[in-house]
Amino acid sequence: MYPSHRPRRLRRNASLRRLVSETSVEPRHLVLPMFVREGASEPVPIATMPGVVQHTRDSLRKAAVEAVEAGVGGLMLFGVPEQHDAMGSGAVDPDGILNVALRDLSAEVGDSTVLMADLCLDEFTDHGHCGVLDEDGVVDNDRTLQIYGEMAVVQAQSGAHVVAPSGMMDGQVGVIRESLDATGFTDTSIMAYSAKYASALYGPFREAVNSQLQGDRKTYQQDPGNGREALRELELDLAEGADMVMVKPAMSYLDVLRDVASVADVPVAAYQISGEYSMIEAAVANGWLDRQRTVLETLTSIRRAGADIVLTYWAVQAAKWLRDERGGRV
Repeated sequence: MYPSHRPRRLRRNASLRRLVSETSVEPRHLVLPMFVREGASEPVPIATMPGVVQHTRDSLRKAAVEAVEAGVGGLMLFGVPEQHDAMGSGAVDPDGILNVALRDLSAEVGDSTVLMADLCLDEFTDHGHCGVLDEDGVVDNDRTLQIYGEMAVVQAQSGAHVVAPSGMMDGQVGVIRESLDATGFTDTSIMAYSAKYASALYGPFREAVNSQLQGDRKTYQQDPGNGREALRELELDLAEGADMVMVKPAMSYLDVLRDVASVADVPVAAYQISGEYSMIEAAVANGWLDRQRTVLETLTSIRRAGADIVLTYWAVQAAKWLRDERGGRV
């Protein structure tokens, strides 16, 4: 009888589908990006990212505990300072908001989750670029590296398990590794933003960190049309000592993620960024998409493309959905 091959046999019920599923998403795969705002007396909603806030120090600690209880794999922290300057000096100040908040979370959750820190100057500079500028207004790669090295040490001192350089400066991983090792932080890991594209989808994030950006970042972030270039960046970061690597954005660059994952010999992360989040939330608000099904499908697609780790603003909610689906087993 035709057809003799019936793949639908393995889809007949939920138990069979679960048994033969090739890709899983578990809470431990998820990292929650979090924003903490200096001087805030209550959480500040981010209009372009419904459901996401700039935390106070107190609400940050509470949200971190909730995330740990949900089983998420890690937290990625971004600071939102009150003051900005040309050098982004708040980034290296031990009493700057990012470093103070790292100490808060280290004291609150300890080693119960992985505490990660964004290592970049864009939140701290008055021009919004990821490095310091030269006399022509161009980001000075090598002067910026010196500051990145200082940032890494302060973040490690403040309790970060992982520092995550996101500025796409040439040589950033090597300088950071050297700085960490020279100051005794040989166990602090580096998650390199190896393939970070100059995407239009970062718009909501700029509100989230109160970005002062003037111009664009096309001279240091990758061109969206380039795929092979990502593999060159990957190779350089691995040679310089990256412990983990990242592709950003995630959903628009699944092909790049697949290529990176196929050759990387370290864990691979992907960042489901603000614009990807906001597009789905807007469609959900209009009744066009179901939030849970859509979120879990997108996370599955990112995992299927090769990500071991997914940074997503839905990390806690997704972890709870996954836990409920599995009868409370995380």
